[in-house]
Amino acid sequence: MSSGKVFLGLLAGVAAGALLGILFAPEKGSDTRKKFSKKGEDFADGLKEKFNEFLDSISENFEEVKEEVSGNADEGSTKSGKTAEKVKTSPG
Repeated sequence: MSSGKVFLGLLAGVAAGALLGILFAPEKGSDTRKKFSKKGEDFADGLKEKFNEFLDSISENFEEVKEEVSGNADEGSTKSGKTAEKVKTSPG
């Protein structure tokens, strides 16, 4: 038996178990739906928070790299200017 079939069977079993658990839960359906809704909202809020943290870190890294590149460009420009001055003032 291939691992893909085993995984698919396991996934189907988990889904069937969750469905049966919901159907035979001791609470009213409206209470169960409210719980699912609340959990879904909590999950969505957590996901949004993680995504915003990810974007912030990317933004910070981008700014650091941009500053570093800008500093290197300024340094290179200064060095090339000094070299040009040396060439102009050297006897030749």
